[in-house]
Parts: sequence; structure tokens; C-alpha cells
Amino acid sequence: MIAGNIFKWIGSLFTEVLFLPFEFLRLSIATADFGWWTSNLINWGFLGILLVLFAYWMKESKRFIEEGTEDRA
Repeated sequence: MIAGNIFKWIGSLFTEVLFLPFEFLRLSIATADFGWWTSNLINWGFLGILLVLFAYWMKESKRFIEEGTEDRA
């Protein structure tokens, strides 16, 4: 019974709290002028974060190859 309540709490946390900014974007901002650009600004932010992390990963990978500490098994 406790496990069922935990999953219901997690579901309500996501639908009632964490998705509120997206609901605001969908209902009010996306229907206004420049709504598509504003709505996709979040996607561009995620893409920027992804590119920064990918560049860091590639830099670290190159460093390990140059030091000879990469495990190539």
C-alpha cells in the first residue's frame, strides 16, 4: 500500500508542480505572437547545455589519449 502511495505522490508531483511552467508555456505564451520561438527557447537551452557537455567530454577524452591512460581493452 505504501508503494502505491509513493507512485501516486510522484505522479502528482510531476503533473501538479514540475510541469506547471510547461503548462504556462503551452496555454498562454504559445498562442501569442512569437509563441513558437518562445516555446522552443527551452529546447535551444537544452541543446546548448548538451553541446557544452559534449565539448567537455571530447576534451577530456583527448587528454586521456594523450596521457596514455585510456583503457583500450
